[in-house]
Amino acid sequence: MTGTAAKSITLRFLAAPTDLGHSGSVDAGTVLEWVDKAAYAAAVGWSKSYCVTAYVGNIHFADPVRVGDMVEVQATIVHTGRSSIHIQTVVSSGDVKGGDATMRSQCLVIFVAVGPNGKPVPVLPFEPSTKEEIHSRDNAVARIAVREEIVAAMNKQEYTEEGTAERVTLRFLAAPTDVNWGGKVHGGTVMAWIDEAAYVCASRYAGRHTVAVFSGGVRFYRPLLIGDVVEVEARLVYTGKKGMHIAVHVRSGEATGTEMRLTTYCLTVMVARDDSGTSVPIPAWRPRSEEDERLAAHARELLEIRGHAPGNRLPNHLLS
Repeated sequence: MTGTAAKSITLRFLAAPTDLGHSGSVDAGTVLEWVDKAAYAAAVGWSKSYCVTAYVGNIHFADPVRVGDMVEVQATIVHTGRSSIHIQTVVSSGDVKGGDATMRSQCLVIFVAVGPNGKPVPVLPFEPSTKEEIHSRDNAVARIAVREEIVAAMNKQEYTEEGTAERVTLRFLAAPTDVNWGGKVHGGTVMAWIDEAAYVCASRYAGRHTVAVFSGGVRFYRPLLIGDVVEVEARLVYTGKKGMHIAVHVRSGEATGTEMRLTTYCLTVMVARDDSGTSVPIPAWRPRSEEDERLAAHARELLEIRGHAPGNRLPNHLLS
């Protein structure tokens, strides 16, 4: 683990056999856990206080990480608000015997520094000093308006029993092994749950194993506590030629109560692959209810909004 003037930190480790996922490589959920840990380390190093995950931007899973790969997860501060820390993360991996590592995924993660009372606290402003840092800062700032538009669009939607698409709900207790340094559930753990629910939903619909190729707009609304009852609901909302767009809601509540509150929400795109790892077409889903039509239009709207983000050329599996 290395750091440069508290601006950047890199975690290096081997992808272990226990990281093996359903697809024969490392699942997207595990990669997201790595991203969250590296970004957390960078945020805490910068703020000198406990930090919580607030948002994870669009993450594209380009090529898989293989078990036995040497993995590098770099987290770099690119912008700060009053209490927020914007961190660009890059996951790379390669042969442990040597050679250049290949970039597998990248995304922007936002943490908020909080004090002992759980309230946001000010952080040291980040002042870019190189052309590259200025460019990264400007991109992060430009994405704020896009992110707010995405969140507003997501918040307007209602999911009821009127939807007819494939839907899966996982329920369990948040275990002590899920705890982070502040006594809450890791943001990365929540993202791994999201990936699991999306996998089950997409695989049931496609009738074969699936993998995540994109996850976007992961918004954390409130902390999830150890011992909470957790409900992760994944619902198909749109299909392209290959991509299955899955909306995932994470809700939680006390085991002794009946109220379940929204904790996290995002949209994940899954694809089906054959034995060689090649993406294959999936059956087209046709909306049958008014809610189906509305949510399908919502998924297309999010694609359009994300296309406005600086440097965000959407890959074919999202557009078709």
